[in-house]
Amino acid sequence: MALEDDIVYIVVEVVIALVSCLGNLLVIGAVRLNHSLREPTFLFIVSLAVADLAVGAVVIPLAIILIAGLETHFYTCLFISCVILILTQSSILSLLAIALDRYLRVKIPIRYKTIVTQRRAWAVVAACWLLSTVLGIIPMFGWNNKASLGNETMNSSCMNCTFIAVISMTYMVYLNFFGWVLVPLLMMICLYMEIFYRIRKQLNQNTANSTESTRYYRKEQKLARSLAVVLFLFAVCWLPLHIINSVQFFSPQTEVPQIAIYSGILLTHANSAANPIVYAFRIKKFRDAYTQLWNKYFHWKEPGLPGSTTVEHNSDAQVTHSTVERSKPISAGSVYQ
Repeated sequence: MALEDDIVYIVVEVVIALVSCLGNLLVIGAVRLNHSLREPTFLFIVSLAVADLAVGAVVIPLAIILIAGLETHFYTCLFISCVILILTQSSILSLLAIALDRYLRVKIPIRYKTIVTQRRAWAVVAACWLLSTVLGIIPMFGWNNKASLGNETMNSSCMNCTFIAVISMTYMVYLNFFGWVLVPLLMMICLYMEIFYRIRKQLNQNTANSTESTRYYRKEQKLARSLAVVLFLFAVCWLPLHIINSVQFFSPQTEVPQIAIYSGILLTHANSAANPIVYAFRIKKFRDAYTQLWNKYFHWKEPGLPGSTTVEHNSDAQVTHSTVERSKPISAGSVYQ
């Protein structure tokens, strides 16, 4: 890329990294602060947020360094590339865990809480990260481009480090894309279709009166829609780059514009910044938790409000405050608002 293009690319990457780090720290902090977000679904969301946070804090800075022409040893470059693969894979496995959790929630609503416990949810999270690590480090054990680089490059102490220089396209297309991106993605689409079908069926059966069952399934429908948006964004952000890799692999003579490749990379990184925004706009519990975090750590208290050293003498203000307190809803509400 030209120098101007490099500067634009780096600026966009820095903005994405900042939004991703701040947004995903908010997600993790929200779940930690709000006990109503300790349900298994939200533990899987935390797993996804940790992967997204690592993209902002680790992957994007490395991408900027690589654009600047970092020269490393072959295996150092390969290790960096494997870290990127691990984080990507953990994201899609976390999304699959979320979809399976939602499916069980509507498939076996009565037995759900006895089967999907917090301990089992953490075990699934650990399994997702373990499997992601195993899949991501496979290139370190031979499925890489070492043989195709030639003796001159391998004998040199340093090489110009790029992802495609060390990671084999056969690995990226057959194992990574076809095996562990496309297949889980199709599974998740099927799961969400089944979830919405079951919810709609239950709601149609309960249209006559407003029952507990109707309220339950409406809340499930609302959360399922929000999480389906997260899945949709993942597909939109990640498929273009995988499709470009497939085109270059199956049709080497086809010239893919450099701007398309870098746009695809930016899209994958932008996905890590998008999820916390979706949670804020679509899931009320997260909005409330974000507000709590803001008020706890960043909001300056006005004189006379609880926690201030000044005493409020304005009776009108006290009446207003009292009225606000009485206007709050009495019911605790559902976990899945």
